[in-house]
Order: sequence, then C-alpha cells, then structure tokens
Amino acid sequence: MRAVMLGLCTAMVLVVRVAEAQMPLPATRPPDGATLFKQQCAVCHTTNLSEPMRQGPPLAKVVGRAAGKIEGFHYSDSLAKADFTWDESKLDSWLTNPQAVIPGVVMVYRQAKSETRAAIIAYLKELN
Repeated sequence: MRAVMLGLCTAMVLVVRVAEAQMPLPATRPPDGATLFKQQCAVCHTTNLSEPMRQGPPLAKVVGRAAGKIEGFHYSDSLAKADFTWDESKLDSWLTNPQAVIPGVVMVYRQAKSETRAAIIAYLKELN
C-alpha cells in the first residue's frame, strides 16, 4: 500500500511540474492594416485610383496629398476648402474624430483605438 501511495504522490508531483513547464501563449499579433482597412474603410474607400469612386474618395497615395483635392470626387464644401496636406498626424486626428478636424464633413467613422488607427495609417503609407 505504501508503494502505491508513493507512486501516486510521485505522479502528482510530475503532473504539477509538467503543468508548470508549459510554454507560454504566443504574444498577440499587432493588427494588420490591410485587413483593418478592408473591414472598416473599404465600404466607402478604394485604394486604387482607377477603380470607380465610392462614397468616399480613393485613398491611394493619400499621405502627402492635399486634403479635398482628388479630381472628380465631390467633397463637402468644408473639406474642399481645407488647407492642409495629409500626413500621419493629420490622418490620426481625422480617424479619431473627422468633425473635430473639419466641422461639417460627412464622414462619420471614428476609431478610438490608437493601435488600430496606427495600423490603418501604416497601410495607407504603403500605398504611396
């Protein structure tokens, strides 16, 4: 009986040690900008200047482009009068709250998560 008890105790110790030695879970991957764009932006925006325009202007080569100036797209009056160039900082503010950047614009999308905005902006930069 003593041998059986000793065997069970040894087995329990081994199970605990094996459980302690398990590999940690892999770190979560950062959001993929292309996937996030497709999920959250592509309903209204294309990434190709040759595709038909949608509800929003195409966003190919948006970084470094003057705001409200794509030929053939009908911008709101306030965005058409904008006097700035899209850069990372302006895009981040825009994705956070477009109406705070330019009151009167029709874009209603807002993204509160900074890591999601950063991933989308990084993807847009890749399109330049």
